[in-house]
Amino acid sequence: MSFIDDDRPQKKPTHEIGADLSMLSVDELKARVEMLKGEIVRLEAEAARKASGRQAAESFFRS
Repeated sequence: MSFIDDDRPQKKPTHEIGADLSMLSVDELKARVEMLKGEIVRLEAEAARKASGRQAAESFFRS
């Protein structure tokens, strides 16, 4: 019985800042770039949400 790697469930890609990239394929690198772009969007949205909440609180207490 032969197992083909493509049939096995693949791990969700993760990325560690500063990790060695030399063993990754072009497709794996592109997948990590897309994952990190999505994370940047998520981080920016959360920062904006918190900044608007802070501004609302500051204006409330200045009144």
